[in-house]
Amino acid sequence: MARIIQGTLDAKGSRFAVVISRFNSFISDRLLSGALDALERHGAATDDISVVWVPGSFEVPPVARRLALSGKFDAVICLGALLRGETPHFDHLSSTVTKELGSIGLEAEIPVINGILTCNTMEQAVDRAGLKTGNKGFDAAVTAIEMVQVLKQL
Repeated sequence: MARIIQGTLDAKGSRFAVVISRFNSFISDRLLSGALDALERHGAATDDISVVWVPGSFEVPPVARRLALSGKFDAVICLGALLRGETPHFDHLSSTVTKELGSIGLEAEIPVINGILTCNTMEQAVDRAGLKTGNKGFDAAVTAIEMVQVLKQL
């Protein structure tokens, strides 16, 4: 029979950093609330959670990298909201931030979770920050917890 490896949703004893964008704080605040709720519900101690605020989503990756490489955390959860505007700025930012967060996780060999919303409208962002489609901050934290547990088994 095959050996099956899968993560549990047990955050006890694991350390988490949350990097969050202040831009679009109406959305970011809700994402952070969801992430903290998930971490605490699954057993993370408040002393094992660090929250770092940055000006915008573009500033998330360098801070996430510093935290991921510090050796102090088992996972880094990145939160924010990018909203499409009238210029290609959104496309450049969302692509760059996504690529950078992926490469940071590979470099640091810990989960770096991309919970930065990329939405066409404010309504979509509000829906994803706790209204119609759940809270993507909560989902990002649950993903972080599970990935920490998977990596511990490898």
